[in-house]
Amino acid sequence: MDETHHLPEAVGKPRLLEQVRARIRVKHYSLRTEQAYVEWIRRFILFHGKEHPMEMGKAEVEVYLLFLASERQISASTQNQTKAALLFLYREVLG
Repeated sequence: MDETHHLPEAVGKPRLLEQVRARIRVKHYSLRTEQAYVEWIRRFILFHGKEHPMEMGKAEVEVYLLFLASERQISASTQNQTKAALLFLYREVLG
C-alpha cells in the first residue's frame, strides 16, 4: 500500500518562513540576520491576523512600520532592520 496518499498536499512545498530561511542561506547572510528577519516577518504576519504576505502589499507594510514607530517606539535602526526584512521577503522570496 502506498503511504504517500495519506500526506497532506502542503508537504511538498516548504512553509513561508522556511522559504525565507533557505533564501537567506543561499545569499550567505549571517545567522543573526536570519533570526532577526524571520522574527520580523513572523511578527508582520501575526500583526495582520496571519494573512499571507502574498495577499498584502505596500499599504500593509506601511501600517505595520508606522505601528512599530508610533506605538512601540522602536529605534530608527530597528525600523530599518524591519523594513529590510520585509523588503527581503517581497523581493527575494515572493518575487
